[in-house]
Amino acid sequence: MTAFKSDFLNTLQERGFIHQCSDFEGLDALAAKGEAIAYVGYDCTARSLHIGNYLTMMMLHWLQQSGNKPITLMGGGTTMVGDPSGKDETRAMRTIAEIEANKASIRGVFAKVLRYGEGKSDAIMLDNAEWLTKLNWIEMLRDVGRHFSVNRMLTMDSVRLRLEREQEMSFIEFNYMVCQAYDFVELARRTGCRLQMGGSDQWGNIIMGVDLGRRMGTHQLFALTTPLLTTASGAKMGKTAQGAVWLNADQFSPYDFWQYWRNTEDADVGKFLKLFTTLPMAEIRKLEALGGSEINEAKKVLATEATALLHGREAANEAAETARRTFEEGALAESLPTVEIPRGELDAGLGVLNAFVKAGLVASNGEARRQIKGGGLRVNDAPVADEKMALSADNLTPEGVIKLSFGKKKHVLIKPA
Repeated sequence: MTAFKSDFLNTLQERGFIHQCSDFEGLDALAAKGEAIAYVGYDCTARSLHIGNYLTMMMLHWLQQSGNKPITLMGGGTTMVGDPSGKDETRAMRTIAEIEANKASIRGVFAKVLRYGEGKSDAIMLDNAEWLTKLNWIEMLRDVGRHFSVNRMLTMDSVRLRLEREQEMSFIEFNYMVCQAYDFVELARRTGCRLQMGGSDQWGNIIMGVDLGRRMGTHQLFALTTPLLTTASGAKMGKTAQGAVWLNADQFSPYDFWQYWRNTEDADVGKFLKLFTTLPMAEIRKLEALGGSEINEAKKVLATEATALLHGREAANEAAETARRTFEEGALAESLPTVEIPRGELDAGLGVLNAFVKAGLVASNGEARRQIKGGGLRVNDAPVADEKMALSADNLTPEGVIKLSFGKKKHVLIKPA
């Protein structure tokens, strides 16, 4: 393990954030003096960011904690183009109204882990639509485009992998890396930004920006990426039966968020404590050393601390208590995730397969059938034996709900409206 001069790089290294860096020595010297102004870009492709974005938000958090300045860059402009990274087909084109709505929905989450303001190390938020949408096409080609080698662009993973799989790439997507590189130059000029951070899949795009800055006469720029987020079993992290693990509470409840971390594989507990909580390393080392059934206590700490950071301590404690009552006491906790359905559907007889799909516990009727055959689905804690079973008012508990369960840890209440 390298000993750095800066608290920033020492913290990132100790917690497992570092994958690649364009110049460790230069960046370390800058960060040690509190002069590392750094940004991460977030495109507005959905109403909420997800777990993968949370990883880079935590990098910005530790940057700020070490006395350096973070920038969150909203991709109002680049979202109009669409990042081809990791995709086999062109992303759906979004209208300006959709992008603006997504941007408004996303903004609030950053203040959970960053401090915004006017101070030297206070975070600022910018939007690349401010400069990208005002560019003149001919000037862009002459002043910026001339610095890009098509030969080199074709070697970038986002392009090369698409072409190797013989999947079409549109001209607009091919320009995404040009827009991202230009963002870096524009931020360097406007704010004195020196560092761009991102996931390992963004390395090529970020390096393009470092090179463009050199060619266009900015101060030296740096690149730093974090590893691809995977579980110990090799699966890509951030997916559940309900879909993506969103950061907005209205799309993924604090209880679901807590439960997601509670279900972490044993081998990942220490890793995720380092990445997704602010617990001191000494405490994390004690927790990750636990074995046997004691590891479950470490998982509860992980779940509560990760949830508290994003949704607040009160919501985290409530989620922990809901889980305790549900699993340890067998009680029907009213704070379990609840899905409302029209009363008429229940009166007409709601098919059990459809009910589990509506609850988000399974993705399809076919999956529900497979889980029933394996004894994995329950209604009011009773195993479902008949896939043709229909739920009605007779299934309502005294609290006026129907409890649906997938395995031992996933529960949703169905409530007639």
